[in-house]
This record gives sequence, structure tokens and C-alpha cells, in this order.
Amino acid sequence: MARRDAFAGLTEFLAVADHKSFRAASAGLRVTPAAVSQAIKALETQVGLPLFLRTTRSVALSEAGERLLARLRPAAREIGDAIDELAALRDRPTGELRLSVPRIALDLVIIPVLPKFRRAFPDIRIEIDVQDASIDLGSSGMDAGIRIGRFIELDMVAVRLTPDFRWRILGAPGYFAERGRPQRPKDLLHHDCIGYRFPSAKNLYRWQFHEGGRDLSVDVPGGIIVNDHLTMIALARAGAGLAFTADPVARREIDSGDLVSVLDAYTITSEGLYLYFPEKSQRQPKLRAFIDFAKAELASDWASERALL
Repeated sequence: MARRDAFAGLTEFLAVADHKSFRAASAGLRVTPAAVSQAIKALETQVGLPLFLRTTRSVALSEAGERLLARLRPAAREIGDAIDELAALRDRPTGELRLSVPRIALDLVIIPVLPKFRRAFPDIRIEIDVQDASIDLGSSGMDAGIRIGRFIELDMVAVRLTPDFRWRILGAPGYFAERGRPQRPKDLLHHDCIGYRFPSAKNLYRWQFHEGGRDLSVDVPGGIIVNDHLTMIALARAGAGLAFTADPVARREIDSGDLVSVLDAYTITSEGLYLYFPEKSQRQPKLRAFIDFAKAELASDWASERALL
């Protein structure tokens, strides 16, 4: 009896796991939905367990599917990297580059860089996964991520993309006309502050200051909590309360006068945005091309920001 191909159905399994849809997976693989369904059924027969929980409205991984995906994802990345490395033998890097980025990186890094990068490297496809929560690059299938430096794991290679951030307390002129301006960090206890909840850890961020030669943090009061800085800025601009965010993120609102900075003598600086990835990923020509291009493209854009710090 002929031995069954050990790899049969795995491509279809990964595609359905990524798309959470048999139809979308078939479109991505350029085969029929029936072909994908048959491949999954054959794989489930081989392992003797259901890999997906199917309803008329959704497709989700079963417990067995979750376990299989956790083992397959790193192996699939290794195979993909091996193929992509062959691009180094050609004149132009190729392949798909998958990046995990927080929302604040869109205006600061992705929008300024990506259109020009695609014109320079049309054979590299880019997939951007936008979320503020920290992720595991290996299990998620991402090639690299962008995060604020202090939130990056120590075993990752990190490449600086922006200068350090100066943090600001920002409010609308109308808010300050009604409530007055805080003079010291402790005065924030009498203001409406827009809280920020970390998407992964779920704890609220304590606003950080430097006063009297020491660092301190304040649990600020307020009736609104968000989990991304752009929403915080929009709410502050509308007069809903005070926001604590990085200077470059709200640069347009500050320059236009829509938001006013207070307590500047007490606010802090922190590491800016970094591109990070596992050490072995440095061999990928597609990632190396993006690193070199982004660093060169952003260098001049951030010269004026460095002068403000």
C-alpha cells in the first residue's frame, strides 16, 4: 500500500486557519472551494480528529487544529524563508513581507515609507496587520513587527526607525477654558483624563512624570478608557478630557492649535519606534530591503523631530 504524502492537506489547512474561511482560502490558493474541503477532510481522516469547527456562519479551529497550527506555523515559516532566500541569487528581492504594526506607526512609518518602497521593490508584496496588542511573531506568521522600544522582547533584533518620543499631556483649548490648566502632576487628580488600557496585559497605563529629581506615576481619574492613542487624540480634540501620548503622534493637532500641551516641565522621553524580528530573519532579502529602505527614507523626515527633543 502506497504511503500517503505527509504534506498533503497542510497547505490547505494553513490557508483556512489564516482566513477562517474555506472560500477565502480557495481564492488565495487559486483552487476551488471543493478542492480545499476535500483536502481538509482527507487530513482530518488521517489524524482522526476534526481540525475545524464549522457552522453556516463561521469556521474556527478545534483544539486539535490549534495544536496542529502551533506546530506547523514555525515549520511553514522556515520553508517559506528557505524559498525566499533564493531571491538573493536574483537582482531583486521577492516574496510576501508580513508586518505587525500598532496604529501609531501608520502615520509615522507605514504611510511615508510603503508607497515608495512598493515602487522600488514591486516584487515584494506587503501585508500589514494593524493591532496595538503585542504578538508572538513566530506563531502569528509575521516576519517582523513595529513597536515602541521598551515593549520589545530582549531576544529580538531591533532596528530604530524614529527618534525617542517626548510624551505630552494634551487638551483642547475649550477644555482648559472651562476646567483650567493643571500646574503640577498631582493636579490631574481634579481633571477628566482619557485612560489607556494595554491591549495585551489589559491593565491601565499610569501616566509617567519626572518631578523633584525622581520619577513618579499617577493613576489618573476619568470616565473614558481606550486602547489606542489615535482614538485618545480624537477624543481630546473633541474636548472629552486630557490625553497622554507621544509628541509625534499628535504633531498635527499641536501645530494646528487643536490641542495644547501642559505640564511640559514634568513629562518624560522614551524610546521611539523600532522594527523588530528574530535574528535568523535577517537573512531574508525582502526584510533586509525593507529595513534599509525605511531607515534611509525616514532619516530626513525625522530630522526636525530630533531637534524638538
